[in-house]
Order: sequence, then structure tokens, then C-alpha cells
Amino acid sequence: MDAEVSCLSHALQLHALILKTGGDHRHPHSLAFSHPGRSSATVNAVVRCYARSDRPREALLFFYFHLQRSGPTPDPFALALLLSSCARLRVAYEGRQLHALSLKRGFSSNRRVQNSLIHMYSACGSLDHAAQVFDRVPERDVVSWTSMINGAVEANRPLHALHLFDSMQRHGVEPNDATIVAVLRACAEAGALGLGRRVHEMAVRARLDSKAKVATSLIDMYTKCGCISSAERLFEKMPNRDLFAWTAMLFGLANHGRCEDALRLFYQMLEDGVRPNDRTITAVLSACRNAGKVAEGYRIYNYMHRYGLRPRIQHYGCMVDLLARAGHLDEAEGFLRRIPIEPDGIMWRTLIWASKLHGKFNHAERFMNEWKVLEKNSTKSENFVLIGNMYASIGKWEDKAKVRELMLARRINKVPGYSRIEVNGIIHEFEAGDSGHPEAKRIYEKINEMTENLRLEGFTPKASEVLLDMEDDEKILQLHHHSERLAVAFGLISTNPGEKILVIKNLRSCEDCHTAMKLISKVYDREITIRDRIRFHHFVNGSCSCKDYW
Repeated sequence: MDAEVSCLSHALQLHALILKTGGDHRHPHSLAFSHPGRSSATVNAVVRCYARSDRPREALLFFYFHLQRSGPTPDPFALALLLSSCARLRVAYEGRQLHALSLKRGFSSNRRVQNSLIHMYSACGSLDHAAQVFDRVPERDVVSWTSMINGAVEANRPLHALHLFDSMQRHGVEPNDATIVAVLRACAEAGALGLGRRVHEMAVRARLDSKAKVATSLIDMYTKCGCISSAERLFEKMPNRDLFAWTAMLFGLANHGRCEDALRLFYQMLEDGVRPNDRTITAVLSACRNAGKVAEGYRIYNYMHRYGLRPRIQHYGCMVDLLARAGHLDEAEGFLRRIPIEPDGIMWRTLIWASKLHGKFNHAERFMNEWKVLEKNSTKSENFVLIGNMYASIGKWEDKAKVRELMLARRINKVPGYSRIEVNGIIHEFEAGDSGHPEAKRIYEKINEMTENLRLEGFTPKASEVLLDMEDDEKILQLHHHSERLAVAFGLISTNPGEKILVIKNLRSCEDCHTAMKLISKVYDREITIRDRIRFHHFVNGSCSCKDYW
């Protein structure tokens, strides 16, 4: 939440001081204050000027300072613009105040205000409040539905967003380009390739696919659903590629581990006269990180100065990750200590994880002690999970137990791992050891078959990947029931021989599952693609596209 808006009283005092001491009368609010016959039209003009500019907070300041004290009654148009400003600033408190005002002034049934309320609550992460407003709208238009779909995507509920889109279609509401973009984002996050293709066809029929935002969203959807070749074909056909399209394609190549292609595309973009922004650099650095290209990473990092870009925390994080993952732990630590900002948890977790990966347990313990996250009021579960797993990996079970006790004391719940797979247009979600699926019996029969086939191929489970204090037999059983194995087993029994299998996983793949998937792709002659939290893994005939570097 923006401090200037959340601390509204301080902002108003500052605003009053500016006016008292003679503010700049070139600004719209100064003109409105000096206008003797202030009308709703004047007010709307000023609010609209600020709400649609890069200064939406000024619209709220103007409204609270002036209108509520001495100005005319705000009309629905002004309220809608102000709610839009709250949405852009992600300030739910001020939005609720405006909601109360709309009820008081009898504007709550106004279509523009209703849609703006849905958009505001959705953008602020208050999806339940948005749904309450949405449910009271008698005739929902495309704006109402699109705001709800967008809100669900922003709240990391892509399956709910797709359910809303299905309901929208059943109600006979035709999507516009904003709807298409929102639904493609949901498809991308859920890994719903089948639905994404149908939305693509829908966009073509409605002649929306040529719009820049739709085309870029299609590229993003195809890359995140594992079809990088489809994304490349779309990109090549785009007559006018803007920076967003270039960046989406670069992120796609990076996430699929195609560093050389990403670098070539980046330099082509520069030759075409397109200037990179922060996200573009992040995309190319990610490509270097996923391929261990240290020299190229430094080169891209230095490009920022050439284009007047100041490194941000994500760029520092990429460099630390690149160096640490490549085994340059001392260099990564030195880089982290030289950056002009305080390192965030992601950087520390990167160093600890990489230390474990390269067997530098002394480094890992030193980083854990220096980070001191256990002594702080941290509530991020991933911090505690990493430290607990680190202790478990070196057999310090008592220390791991203390971390678990601290999590319980702070009421921190571990984020559950899950894997999703789309079959016949339906998304199926699995957790480790899941037995609630209607096809659970057949799935576990397939798991047993897969386990036996892996054994015949000479596969030995890596029990050390299970960081729990239990017997090895129990650990191996847990490995066999990891969520991605259940999803792949379901894919094998539910799709035709030779059909590709795509699984979306919310956590990083473990080494045991990665090795197993290579063999499964060979034994069953299937191309298996798994998108984990870090990148894509394409398993074909016993090998992986990541070349065992992830």
C-alpha cells in the first residue's frame, strides 16, 4: 500500500501547506480551487486528469481535501474515476470509504460505479468483497465479468478465473480484448493449453488477435503451457512488435532453457532500435542463469548502464543466483555484499540452497546464521522450510524440529506442493500422496507399474531427498507418491499413446523425481514436460532439456 495514500491525514496536511504557501497554479487542482463557480463538470475534469495520468494519488487528495469539505456533490462518474485510482494504487481502505459514500449518495446501483467497485476490490486482492458486489449486479456486462476474472488471476486463483469465464459464456456475454487477455493469463498460470488454444481461436474469430496486448498474451500463454514453438510462430508473424512482445518472447526462451536463442533475440531487438526496460534485462539475465552462462550474464548486467537503467533488486537477485548456481559461491557472496541495497530473503535462500547443492555445508550454516531470519518476525514459510530442510540434509534433526516448533508458534503453514495436468479440457490437481481423485485406484496401480519399470531400468531412489526423520523404506514410498508422479501417472492412463504430457508444479522439482522422469519418458515413449517453480523440463527418450542443470 502506498504510504502517501494510506497515511491520508499526513498527505492532506502537506497538500494544505502547498496551497497556503502558494502552490504551482499550473496544476489542474489549483485551477479548480481558484475557480469561483466550481461545478461537477470542473470536478470531473480534474479528477479525470489525475486518475488517467501517472499521478492517481492526486485524484484522491483533490477529492478528500476539497470535495468533501466545500465542493459540489460528487457524481457517479467522479466516483468511478476515484475508485479506478484506488485500484491502481492498491489501496482498499480508501476504496471502502468511497464504497460507503456511494451507498450514502444512492449511487450503488449505478453500472459504472458497480463495475469500478468490482475492479477496485479485485485489484486490491479483496476477491470476496468483489464477489459480493458482483452478485448484486442484476445485469452483468463484459466489464463486470472481466474485472472478476482479472481479480481471480491476480489472487493466484487461475482455476476460479477459468470457471468465471465459463459462466460468462453460459450467460451469453461476448468477451472483449481485455477479457481475452485476462483469460489467457489464467490459462498460462494453470497450464490449460487446450482452453488456451480455444481462446486463441475465439480471438481470431473476433479479430482481436492482432491487438498488441492479445498477441503478447498469446505468446505468454503458449510459452507457459510448454508450446514454445507456437509462441515463436506467433512472434514471427507479428507485424509491429512492441517491447512487451519482445520481453514476453525472451522470458519464454529463458524459462525453456534456450539461452543462446534468448541472447540472439535480445541483440536482434537492439538492432531493431527497441530499447530494453527493467523486465527485458531480467528476462535475459534469467536465460543466462538457467544455462550457467556467467560471462554473458555479466555482459547483460552491464548493458543496463548503457541504456540508463538502474539495477533493481530482481537484477541483483538474478546475478547472485547465476553465480551461486554455477558454483561461484565466494563470488556470489562478494557480489551480494557490494550491492547498494539490503539483500532480500530470496538472495539469502539462493546462497543457502546453492551451498547445499554444491556440498558447501559450512557456507550454508554461515549464511543461515548471518541471515538470522529465525530471530526476526519473518512469516514467510519458504524461509523456514529451506532452513529446516538444510538442517535435515546434514542430519541435524533436533535443529529441524526447533524450526518446526517456531513455525507452529508463529502460526506459519508450509505452502503445500501440487501438480496440475489438463486432460480433455479439465484441470486435475494432485498433492503428494493424494488419494481423493476419482481415478485414484488406477493411478496408484500405474504408479506401482512405473516403479517396477524404473527398477528394471536400474533406477535407485534417492532416499536422502526426503528430509524427514524416518526409515529409508518410508522415504522411498513418499518419493513414489510425489505430486508430479501422480499427475504423470494420471496422464499415462488418460491420454492416447504417444501424446505429450504437460504437468504444472508450484514447487521446485526434486532430484529423484527429475531422474525418474527421464527414465519414464524413455520407458513409455512419451514426451513429458514439467514446469516447476524455476523453469521448464522437457523429458524426451531418457534425457532432459535442462541437461541436469537447474
